[in-house]
Amino acid sequence: VQLQASGGGLVQAGGSLRLSCVASGRSFRNYAMGWFRQAPGKEREFVATINWSGTTYYTDSVKGRFTISRDNAKNTVYLQMNSLKPEDTAVYYCAASPRTYGSSWSADYDHWGQGTLVTVSS
Repeated sequence: VQLQASGGGLVQAGGSLRLSCVASGRSFRNYAMGWFRQAPGKEREFVATINWSGTTYYTDSVKGRFTISRDNAKNTVYLQMNSLKPEDTAVYYCAASPRTYGSSWSADYDHWGQGTLVTVSS
């Protein structure tokens, strides 16, 4: 599976962005998908995940503001980000896991996209 993330950009605090991640391959629907992010000088951290059946899980800091979804017909996973804060500034990565459950652990993901930069100004 190859992943291509897009949709990042510069937005003011309180604004919204939608990230997209398109996957190659016919087995996309069987993968759990995740979004991670890495801020400057910090380690990569989990943001959200969605499994093959649509069950979602979020890190606490984005609950109620971010929504992960998937369109299996388009081999695409999305991350809708609302009420953005300066602390959301990071490079966002999508990832695919062959496991049936969504995971917050990066080691569970076998395939990674190249990342897309999100910058939130105050």
